[in-house]
Amino acid sequence: MTEIKTKASSARPSPSRAFFKQIAFSLPDAKSHLVFWSLMSGGLALDLWTKKAVFNWLEPHETYPVIDGFLRLIIAVNNGAAFNLFAGKPYFLVIVSIIAIVGILVIFLLSGGMQKLIHIALGFFAAGVCGNLYDRLFNNGSVRDFIDVYRGSYHWPTFNVADSLLCVGVGLLIISTFLIEKPAQKHDQQHK
Repeated sequence: MTEIKTKASSARPSPSRAFFKQIAFSLPDAKSHLVFWSLMSGGLALDLWTKKAVFNWLEPHETYPVIDGFLRLIIAVNNGAAFNLFAGKPYFLVIVSIIAIVGILVIFLLSGGMQKLIHIALGFFAAGVCGNLYDRLFNNGSVRDFIDVYRGSYHWPTFNVADSLLCVGVGLLIISTFLIEKPAQKHDQQHK
């Protein structure tokens, strides 16, 4: 009688096995991995290449007009975050960037069957964070910016490709929330 209980209990998966089995089912598929890692590596490469190209091409006070009166390339260095927040605190910004990239990777790896749009947004986020993190680590804590959008005397803060990728990622996440909420709202209305 005792033997039968032992055999039956060994047939049940242990709680830790069940947990790992559940995680295995929630991992993204191969196509999602291809999209995420391609966007991350491609975006990072584009960011680093454009920074290197513009900083090697232009002199420190030189500008290159792309669209007169609206867009030009310049050399600028930012030791803060967006809109120069936390300027002069490179260690803090490096730590925040590392936490952000770890968070992005964890969210992606546990995202499973989420919408592909979310995987694309996470790929853009990862590329943007890595691009600016690279600069902070290898450019004395500062980020190289070169895109200057202006109208008359008003100038938007100078930015780079990594910043653009971060903005695209935010935009895609906002769009995905509208796409996710609509089916959920319809489902709730059907059950009322």
